[in-house]
Amino acid sequence: MRRHLTLLACLLTTAAIAIPPYDQAADAWTELHQALIAAKTRKLPVLLVFGANWCEDCRALDLALKSGTNAELISREFKVVKVDVGRFNRNLDLAAAYGNPIAKGIPAVVVLSPANQVLYATRAGELADARRMSENGIYDFFTAVARSARTR
Repeated sequence: MRRHLTLLACLLTTAAIAIPPYDQAADAWTELHQALIAAKTRKLPVLLVFGANWCEDCRALDLALKSGTNAELISREFKVVKVDVGRFNRNLDLAAAYGNPIAKGIPAVVVLSPANQVLYATRAGELADARRMSENGIYDFFTAVARSARTR
C-alpha cells in the first residue's frame, strides 16, 4: 500500500510539473481587467507574475507559490495573474505599462492596488534566480511585498 501511495505522489508531482504554468493563449489584458474587478471585491492587491514556460526559474517560482505556506500566503494576500512573455515577444506592452519589470530577467512581479496603481515592482531581477531561492526565501520575499502593499 505504501508503495502505491509513493507511486501516486510521484505521478501527481510529474503531472503538476508537466502542466505549463503560463497560458500562451491567454489574453493578459482581459485577465488583468477581471482580476482588478475581483480585487476590488476582495480588497486585495493584484499580483502580476511575468514569466515563460521555457524559463526554469519561472517554473520553480510557480511551483513554490502553489505549495505549502507560500500557497497559503499568496491566496490570502493577492489576486494572481500570470502573464506569459514568451521569448520576450509576448505581452511586452503590458510589461511596459508597469515600468518594464522584466528588463533584468524573469520571473518578475508587479503588485497593483485594486485601483490599478503600482504598489511594488521588481526592478533588479529580484526573482530571476528563483530556482536557487529556498521556500523560506520565497515566503519572506512575498511576505515583505504583501506588507509593503498593505501600507501604501
